[in-house]
Order: sequence, then C-alpha cells, then structure tokens
Amino acid sequence: MLLTPDNKLKKLIIIGDRVLVRPSKSTDRTDSGLYLPPGVQEKEKVQQGYIIKTGPGYAVPVPAESESWKGEEEQVKYIPLQAREGDLAIFLLNGATEVMYENEKYFIVPQSSILMLEREEEL
Repeated sequence: MLLTPDNKLKKLIIIGDRVLVRPSKSTDRTDSGLYLPPGVQEKEKVQQGYIIKTGPGYAVPVPAESESWKGEEEQVKYIPLQAREGDLAIFLLNGATEVMYENEKYFIVPQSSILMLEREEEL
C-alpha cells in the first residue's frame, strides 16, 4: 500500500487514554479568540494543536468471577474520552511525548494533560 498524506496516519494506533496532536503554530490567540498570554506559555509550557487521532479511552476491568453459562468471549470495555478528532487541544507539554512521524512533529498526550478543548459544533 502506498502511503499518501491522506492515509499515512491510518497505520498508527493510539493506545488507551491518549490522543495524537499535530501542533499548531505558536500564537498567543486561538482562532475563536482565546488569549494565551506569553507568561503562561513560557512558565507552564502550554502548547496547542489539533487532535488527529484518539485512543479508545479508559479500560474498564472485567469482573473476576467466572460464570459458566457465559461464553469465553472476553470483551474489553472502555470509558470514552472527552477529546474528539478535530478538536483544538490546549495541553501541558510536561505530560506530552514528542514524536516524529513521516518528517512531521506530533505529540502523544494523555487526556489528563489536556487543559481545555475547543470544538467546532455544527449548528
């Protein structure tokens, strides 16, 4: 399969409560007008970017007792994340992991490091 800009990220699988973020250029204001003062960006090491992919969420433990009448299918259940693909995420860099993939920089960010999401809802 030939990798193109459209499908190159399909090979990536994000695990658990993490999201893949493409950093946006560093500005002090988001498109909707949220102001990020330079002091906050420098002291707290705050970054913003768009969520490209999300993991399945938080795994819910399977009960330990076995019931003979149930099948052996052990399906993992997840509590979904608040973050969705396409959201603008403002997150703390100290919880994020920077990765390079296909010569582009991304961050793998746990949901606990995301401070705020900006979502374009359809009206």
